[in-house]
Amino acid sequence: MKAAILFFALCVPALADLAAGQRAYDSRDYATALSELLPLAKQGDALAQGLLGAMYDQGQAVPQDHREAVRWFRLAAEQGNAFAQFNLGVAYHDGQGVPQDYKEAVRWFRLAAEQGNALAQFNLAVMYRKGQGVQLEDTEAAKWCRLAADQGDPDAQAGLGTMYYAGQGVPQDYREAMRWLRLAGLQGNAVAQSMLGAIYEEGQDIAPDYKEALRWLRLAAAQENSVAQRAARLHVGLMYYQGQGVQQDYKEAMRWYDLAADEGDADAQLNLGIMYEKGQGVLQDDKEAAKWYRLAVEQGNAAAQINLGAMYVSGQGVPQDYIQAHVWFNLAGAGGNAAGIKCRDLVAGQMTPAQIAEAQRLAREWKPRAGSAR
Repeated sequence: MKAAILFFALCVPALADLAAGQRAYDSRDYATALSELLPLAKQGDALAQGLLGAMYDQGQAVPQDHREAVRWFRLAAEQGNAFAQFNLGVAYHDGQGVPQDYKEAVRWFRLAAEQGNALAQFNLAVMYRKGQGVQLEDTEAAKWCRLAADQGDPDAQAGLGTMYYAGQGVPQDYREAMRWLRLAGLQGNAVAQSMLGAIYEEGQDIAPDYKEALRWLRLAAAQENSVAQRAARLHVGLMYYQGQGVQQDYKEAMRWYDLAADEGDADAQLNLGIMYEKGQGVLQDDKEAAKWYRLAVEQGNAAAQINLGAMYVSGQGVPQDYIQAHVWFNLAGAGGNAAGIKCRDLVAGQMTPAQIAEAQRLAREWKPRAGSAR
């Protein structure tokens, strides 16, 4: 959930102490802010109460105390302060200082959103997208997302672009998707940058433009957003592997795959396994290939399951083991992979009924592990 950023520049303080407190808060002089704002907050000033709540929430000049933050946020929110209402919604959403309650989070987000608070509008859109505290409703999500996006909120712009791309809550429109994604990407939104890179790479409703794809993907890859960064690093690796927009370079591809794989990206782990198995950009190493395939199969990657199964059949990088081979082929086939079914049936011809029963038991008991990294 989007963190609170409490700037009250639009508020016009009536008291000199309040103005001094706000200036101190905005300049991160929290000790001065506390001395100026606390008396005003106790007197019932909503702006001072909201800022004091933020200071308790973040542990600024006071010990971090989410319950105390909620107390001050509530006092300000009940007076109609939109920023406090938004932050109270965040507290209920995250279960910080109060028991988690999505319906109560929606109530406070809505009150702030109806006053035009862009952060609340975007978070209300997210609640509708996920069906948290409200019935899942993409059309309503798109409405609130657009209101926040029109105010320049980059996360909302990225969200609206994603909805246009997928045709969720709005008619599918790749050009409109790109317009919103570009606005978000220019503000540094990593999700938008990663999506723009993928769109330019794949050529959705436009001619592929690998140089433009690489530009956006590199921007996303440098960010700290783990999901977008990981996806961008994988795509940059693919472009170096295939020589799209850059000269083909297996070593550079491996470098980008390695970055994504270390973050737990299963496709990057699969690709590293393939490169070690084939000796592309690195000395051929079956044991290293099997290691990367195993990390990918633990997340349910069907291609890696087939490749690891094949290594168990041949004893390549792992001890020969038809039971393990059957397990991984069977799991790939259970996910709808036709090659997995074919390979499972072929290896079953080399197994005893007891071995097949054991392999089936192991497959039934197997559970994927999300985001496995080395």
